[in-house]
Amino acid sequence: MTRKTMVSCLFAALTAASVHADVKLEDNSKILGKWRVTAEAAGLDRDKKALNVTWDFQPDGTLMTTGEDTVGRTKEMEIAIKYSVVDGIIRKQASPGREKYEDCAVIELDGKNMILKCKYLHFFLTRK
Repeated sequence: MTRKTMVSCLFAALTAASVHADVKLEDNSKILGKWRVTAEAAGLDRDKKALNVTWDFQPDGTLMTTGEDTVGRTKEMEIAIKYSVVDGIIRKQASPGREKYEDCAVIELDGKNMILKCKYLHFFLTRK
């Protein structure tokens, strides 16, 4: 591999990495409100599973999760979990009623779209 090719590859890798750099949140002001979770995936470039879920980040540290049952047993389920912004990332309860939390880094955030990288999944959200 020539030196020019190596420099080009390094530049391309650095550019690609900077596209998905984590967004450090100062507080919850940029995420407040309702977001539609459109999909989840094991990685950014992995197959996405479509979802029909709404996350409502409330100012008091409550994340209201509303989901529709696609099987049809229940029409809609609403669950409240706790969240906070700590060291620039979202820390949310892993399940309601338990004090186990998972950290979710914001890897993309513009006015209308957000991508979160949690422990096992990436979540793709659109502001409602």
